[in-house]
Amino acid sequence: GGRAFCAGGDVRAVAASLGTATGNERERLSREFFRAEYALNHRIHHFPKPFIALVDGVCMGGGLGLSIHGAYRVVTEKLVLAMPETAIGLFPDVGGGWFLPRFPGESGTYLGLTGARCNAADALWLGYATHHVESARLDAVLEALVGADWGSEAARAVVERVLAGFHADAGTSTLAVQHPAIDRCFAAERVDDILQALEAEGTPWAQETWATLMRMCPTSLKVSLHQLRMGRTRDYDEMAAVEYRLSQSMTARPDFREGIRAVLVDKDQKPRWHPATLSDVTDAEVEACFAPREGDELELPDLESRKA
Repeated sequence: GGRAFCAGGDVRAVAASLGTATGNERERLSREFFRAEYALNHRIHHFPKPFIALVDGVCMGGGLGLSIHGAYRVVTEKLVLAMPETAIGLFPDVGGGWFLPRFPGESGTYLGLTGARCNAADALWLGYATHHVESARLDAVLEALVGADWGSEAARAVVERVLAGFHADAGTSTLAVQHPAIDRCFAAERVDDILQALEAEGTPWAQETWATLMRMCPTSLKVSLHQLRMGRTRDYDEMAAVEYRLSQSMTARPDFREGIRAVLVDKDQKPRWHPATLSDVTDAEVEACFAPREGDELELPDLESRKA
């Protein structure tokens, strides 16, 4: 149905569970969910065989965790790609702190803070997509992969040969056109400075982007920018541990349940954030979200010992 890589139901279920649980039960539910999700992402990230995601529709949030960590991402003209976590009081997780800073220039910062949506051409330009195939040809792609001679050459060579035979031009990326302005406006180290840069830019795109940021959760914006800057110099496994701590601190805040209510449950798009403005979010509060807490350390499986 085009939503195989779409999150929303997962975080909504977590929010509902946390809303009815109390004390230790709430912590247990949050820990179990994110440990399972991040362990799966980690397994995909380090999987030695060619992992192929066929993304034919919406891919948001957790859907990127199921796809971007694999070797190949085949997208169609139906793709709608986004990391919309700042709209629900969260942060771009599932490795977002690692992969968003590795998109061209400041495009990852832009996508992680605004939740902006991308199409197939954008996805190819970003490096998320490895191939673009018409949706109507996906069945043929599967048949070609199943019927390939896997014993004749290395597995990756087989996959690349098959997918290359179906690859089609996706057109011009809007993100690529906007790239210079994105780099100018999103290079700052503070969210307030990004907003000022957008005001100075003064174009319709900049004005719309400024308005989008003003609707997002203020704490999420500051936490996410700090996360993305941290991710520039850390590897994936290091960022997975950081994001697990963040998952526990951010889901414990009222903004998470309020964001889920406003965006996914009542859908009134009128969240009431606490704190309500960026100026009310202190640096100490941001740092506290990253601080280790007892029981909030992620233990990832030792995949090397399993291979041995």
